[in-house]
Amino acid sequence: MKTYLLHLASGLLGGLIVMAGVAGFHKQSAHESTAPLAQRVSLTTAPTTGPDFSLAAENALQVVVQINARESERFAREKMEEQQPFFNHPLFREFDLRGFGFGFPYQLKKGSGSGVIYSEDGYIVTNNHVVEFADEIEVILQDGRTFRAKKVGTDPKTDLAVLKIEADKLPVLPIANSDEIKVGEWVLAVGNPFGYLTSTVTAGIVSAKGRDLNLLDGDEGFNPFDGGGASPNSGKGIEEFIQTDAAVNPGNSGGALVDVNGRLVGINSAIASKTGYYSGYSFAIPSNLMTKIVRELMEHGTFERGRLGIGIINLDDELRKELNYSGDNGVVITELEDKGSAKYAGLLPNDVIVEVNSKQIKSVEDLQKVVALSKVGETLYTKIIREGKAKEVPVKIRKVI
Repeated sequence: MKTYLLHLASGLLGGLIVMAGVAGFHKQSAHESTAPLAQRVSLTTAPTTGPDFSLAAENALQVVVQINARESERFAREKMEEQQPFFNHPLFREFDLRGFGFGFPYQLKKGSGSGVIYSEDGYIVTNNHVVEFADEIEVILQDGRTFRAKKVGTDPKTDLAVLKIEADKLPVLPIANSDEIKVGEWVLAVGNPFGYLTSTVTAGIVSAKGRDLNLLDGDEGFNPFDGGGASPNSGKGIEEFIQTDAAVNPGNSGGALVDVNGRLVGINSAIASKTGYYSGYSFAIPSNLMTKIVRELMEHGTFERGRLGIGIINLDDELRKELNYSGDNGVVITELEDKGSAKYAGLLPNDVIVEVNSKQIKSVEDLQKVVALSKVGETLYTKIIREGKAKEVPVKIRKVI
């Protein structure tokens, strides 16, 4: 009997020991497995945040308009008569020669784009290429109101145009200093792609600044004195595009490029594409350039340009040695036009122009851009190096005679 009780006690004790071990094992396993699980859940459910463009988009949408432009038959006929002096000859009236490339065109030009309300009283900025062919222009506001617009002025060299509608108390955006925008900053492109995706907003970053793509260069003949920039007959366009990766497509032209604060930093104008559709990069006219041109178009209907009246070339090592000049910046004057602005101000051949209005001049293109944005009557404070000495010469831009 004692032996039986001893075995029973031993069995109970062993069972308790086993149960205690199993309970401890489960408790430890539960502790080890739940802690990493809680950590994994915490990592995967952590909230993510990004820039909020909603307010900037809401403000920009109110000022971006849709533009429908059309060439009327009367307007097309007038242009045809200018291009073909014999348009009204009896031979053309008697026989239909349109199939041979003569006479009135079969299709009138039309297109659509975007614009930005510039002032509360109805001035609107867009691209010249959106409206240059048209004399019948319709503007549709974001609230659905439709207006007939008239052209106030155009400037093909910057691809800008100003329209006017009869309206007041319109919303406008504050205009940013586009020189201060930095590569990498977020921007929004607002417009009407394809003419039917109205009031579309896309986002991207500033990819580059000051791009010159030779998109606006004309085909006029060479003039040796246009090196000084901006003759009315010069074929050189003025390009300082802000490059972004915000999606822009046909129909976006003339729309707004805005920063995250809802300020206007540019007018969307072009895309880099082999297909005609967005493929990664778009380009906008910076607001500082836009503002200067638009003010003149509103007041005078055109941007009246003069020129320096000089021939210039870029510096090279041979010229530096010849002129005893060791600087990196500058272009060299090779000749001056009689009665030109530069000669009248006292500039001379072999002068090295290094700055204009405190802006460094590193190449012929730099000087062309500065002068091209200068209107008749404006003074350019020109820093030169003459015979090794620095000198500032004020050059007043004179009207080309």
